[in-house]
Amino acid sequence: MFKQPATPAIPERKVLTVSQLNRQARQLLEKQFALIVVEGEISNLSTPGSGHLYFSLKDEKSQVRCAMFRNRAGLLAFRPKNGDKVQLHAKVSLYEGRGDFQLIAETMEEQGRGALIRAFEALKFKLKEEGLFDRSRKKPLPPIPNVIGLITSPTGAAIRDMLIVLKRRFPLAEIVVYPATVQGNEAPDTITRAIELAHLHGKSDLLIIGRGGGSLEDLQAFNDERVARAISASYIPTVSAVGHETDITIADYIADYRAPTPSAAAEQVSPDLTQWQQWLTQSEATLHRQIERQLQNNQQGLDHLAHRYQRCLGGLQQQRKQLTHIEQRLIQGMKNQLSRKQQQLDKNSGRLKHPKTELHQQQQQLNNLKQQLLRTHEYQSRHHHQQLQQLQNRLWRAAPAKGIQNQQSQLHKLSLSLQKAWQHQLEGRQQKLAELSHRLQTVSPLATLSRGYAIVQDDKGNIVRHYQDVNQGDHVCARLATGVLHCKVMAQDADN
Repeated sequence: MFKQPATPAIPERKVLTVSQLNRQARQLLEKQFALIVVEGEISNLSTPGSGHLYFSLKDEKSQVRCAMFRNRAGLLAFRPKNGDKVQLHAKVSLYEGRGDFQLIAETMEEQGRGALIRAFEALKFKLKEEGLFDRSRKKPLPPIPNVIGLITSPTGAAIRDMLIVLKRRFPLAEIVVYPATVQGNEAPDTITRAIELAHLHGKSDLLIIGRGGGSLEDLQAFNDERVARAISASYIPTVSAVGHETDITIADYIADYRAPTPSAAAEQVSPDLTQWQQWLTQSEATLHRQIERQLQNNQQGLDHLAHRYQRCLGGLQQQRKQLTHIEQRLIQGMKNQLSRKQQQLDKNSGRLKHPKTELHQQQQQLNNLKQQLLRTHEYQSRHHHQQLQQLQNRLWRAAPAKGIQNQQSQLHKLSLSLQKAWQHQLEGRQQKLAELSHRLQTVSPLATLSRGYAIVQDDKGNIVRHYQDVNQGDHVCARLATGVLHCKVMAQDADN
């Protein structure tokens, strides 16, 4: 009889419950997959009152369930909806209750937006490190611009809004439009060319660069490095007016002034004509009051001089009366003396021994007295005439008309002298400014770089002056007149 071989012993297998299986599968998935990035389209979106988000992420062939809890969903910068293409940073997991494979989303970004944001932040950091955002580089806006340049789309709503505001507030300003495409791949080049055209034109006192609001993709032209550097190089003051108030672009950081909207930019750069008219009216009234006050003061001074002149005339008349009275007294005295002499002659005539001789003597004495009287009268008349002439000269010198004329002549001479001195001072200052500008340009390191030289710095930013300051394999930067070269030291040689 044959013996039946013994049946081999079957090892006992561990029996798992469904919960245990799902738990081990969840742990295995979470351990195997760290935080991953997945792109796809949202579908079956559910937003219950708890604040969590439940949805499926799908592509052309497959889909996966996803969940985003309230503490993460509350940080989203947009409101997701079915059909949105998004990019998830998520953890791989498994919902043990149903055994469903799912993703637990940590962050969610609109597809493509994340790359734009990263590029935006990288360019922002680069330009900030170069100092292009420094407030010291900002140029002041002119208070009263004669010509305002607009760099924007000639068919957009932004230019219509700006023209309406500028026409309402300051219609005296001339508006020059430099057309540019403000959206799409060609937009950065057209905006840059428009800025260059404005500088070649050389007419604008300031430039407004902007467009209406839009998505991050729509505003990408104003986050372009070419546009940023063109605005930074502009010697014409620039105003960035891109999008709505919440939209921030690289152009806003670079420009001399950032306006939240195109309309706000037009408000900022244009003075209010009504306010200026009110100010001019007030200034005119103030000037009239000052002129009237000055005229009143001058009139009072003139009245005072006229009063003094009348007093001088009154004194002259009094002197004339006194002179006339003295003349009358002199004539009367001469007559009295002549009468006395005549009486004495008549009295002595009887005692003359020879009447003819006595008469001749008396006649001669009378003639002598007459001559003496005439000489005395002539002397007195000439003396009083000289006094009258001196009084008239003193009165003429005290007359206000001659003094006013002299003061006006002196004022005219001083005005001409002041004007010549001011012109000479201005020409000297202009010549000195030109000399200083030429000297500054001569010693400028940028002028040296433009002649083909470069400044070499090591990776710590120190300037390399000797070949032994670096080692073979070190990375250095060569700063040229335009741009920077990143180099690697391949060899070191001393000058022969």
